[in-house]
Amino acid sequence: MPFIQALGQFSYRVGAGNFCLVHVSLVPVLNVVGEQKTKATQHSVRALRGQGLTPHILACRSTMVLDENAKGKLSQFCLIPAENIVTLYDVPNIWHIPLLLRDQKAHEAMFKVLNLHGVAKEPNLEEWTCRAESSDLLYEPVRIALVGKYTCLSDSYLSILKALLHASVDCQKKLVVDWIPASNLETATAKGNHDAYKAAWKLLKGADGVLVPGGFGDRGVQGKIIAAKYARENRIPFLGICLGMQIAVIEFARSVLGVQDANSTEFEPHTKSPYIIFMPEGSKTHMGGTMRLGSRRTYFQTKECKSAKLYGCKSFIDERHRHRYEVNPDLVACLENAGLSFTGKDETGQRMEILELPNHPYFIGAQFHPEFKSRPGKPSPLFLGFIGAACGQLDAVLQRSSIVDNSLSKGVDISPVKTYRTRTTTKTAYRTAEYVYGSCNGLHF
Repeated sequence: MPFIQALGQFSYRVGAGNFCLVHVSLVPVLNVVGEQKTKATQHSVRALRGQGLTPHILACRSTMVLDENAKGKLSQFCLIPAENIVTLYDVPNIWHIPLLLRDQKAHEAMFKVLNLHGVAKEPNLEEWTCRAESSDLLYEPVRIALVGKYTCLSDSYLSILKALLHASVDCQKKLVVDWIPASNLETATAKGNHDAYKAAWKLLKGADGVLVPGGFGDRGVQGKIIAAKYARENRIPFLGICLGMQIAVIEFARSVLGVQDANSTEFEPHTKSPYIIFMPEGSKTHMGGTMRLGSRRTYFQTKECKSAKLYGCKSFIDERHRHRYEVNPDLVACLENAGLSFTGKDETGQRMEILELPNHPYFIGAQFHPEFKSRPGKPSPLFLGFIGAACGQLDAVLQRSSIVDNSLSKGVDISPVKTYRTRTTTKTAYRTAEYVYGSCNGLHF
C-alpha cells in the first residue's frame, strides 16, 4: 500500500504526459468451458482507482489469446481503450513476450500516453526475434546437475537458472536442469531413504556438468562436498558460486591435503582447521548490513587461466558480491602448493575471488555472483565457459572470447548473437506451456 501511495504522488508531481501506468493482471480461464473471466481484473483496476491511480495500458496474463468478448468487457468496465489492452499468453519461452507486445502495438500505446510520437522510433527487435526463435529449435540437451539446499523451490535459484539458460542458448543447446537436494547425496540418506539416495546419485552421474550455488547454513553441506569431489575426481565440469567455491576449498583440503577436519567457521565455529573464515571487518552479532555487498573489483593473477580468457584476457573485472565468509588467507599457500590455483584476488591480494584447477577440464569457483550480470545475448563468461565445457565447446568459447575482446579493443562492432544468423530458422507459431516442460526428471527451458 505505501508503494501505491508513493506511485500516486509521483504521477501527480510529474503530470500527465510524463507518466504511463501499465497494469498487469491475471485473466483466468475456466478449464471446463474455456471461458475467460475478467472480474478479477475489473476489481483490481477499481482498487487502483481508489488509490488515485488510473491504468493507461492493461496487460492481461492468460493461458490463451484474449478473445474480443473479454476485451470488450475490460474496455467497457475498466474505462480503457480496447487498443490499450494487450494479452500476455503462454509462449514457448519468455523471450517471446517483447514480440507479443510489439505485435499488439503496445509501444504505440505508450508513445501516445507519453506524447512521444515523432520522437521515439519503432522497436528494432531483429536480433531479439532471431534469438527467441532459435531457442525454440534447440533439441540437443546439456544436462546440468544443480546441487543445492533449496531445490524444492526453483525460484530460489532463479538468477542461476537464467544465467544457465543464457549460456546454453549461446552454445545452441537445450538446457536440462536436474535438481539434486544436497542432503540426498549423503550417507545418512542412504540409510534412512535409500530410494532418494539412489535417485540423487543417478542424476549426478548422468550430468554433463555440476553446479553448486550459494547458500547459508550447514544443512546439505556434506552433500555439496561430495558433489564437488565427484566432479573433481571424474573430471566433470564444475562451477561453484559463493558457498560453492568455499565448498570446493574444503573438499580439496580434505581429499588432497589430507586435512580431514578442514571446515568453515560458519559450520564449525571452533574448528582447528579453518579454511573458510568470517570476514575480518564483519559483525557476528548484527546480521543486517554486514555482508560484503555490491560491485567489487577482482584482479587476475595471470591471463593464461581459463577464467581470464573467458573474460577476454582483461586485467580486472567488476562483479557483484553477497557473502560473509571467505577463504582463509593464511592457508592459501598450502592450497596453491598442492595444485589449487587462486587466479583472481582483490586489490589487497588477501581475498580469494576465483579458484581453478589447472589440470581439470573445467573446475572453477567464484566468491562473487556472476549470474547477477548475465543477460540474454550476453551470458556471464563463467557460465558460458561452464556450459561450453559441459557440451564439448570450451575451446571454441575461449577462442571466441579472445576474438571479441580484441575486436572491441580495435573498435570493431561484434554482435553477440551473430551465430544465430547462420542458422536457418522459420517463424514458429506460439505454443502452449506444455511445450516448455519435458516429462523427464530435469527442468527444460
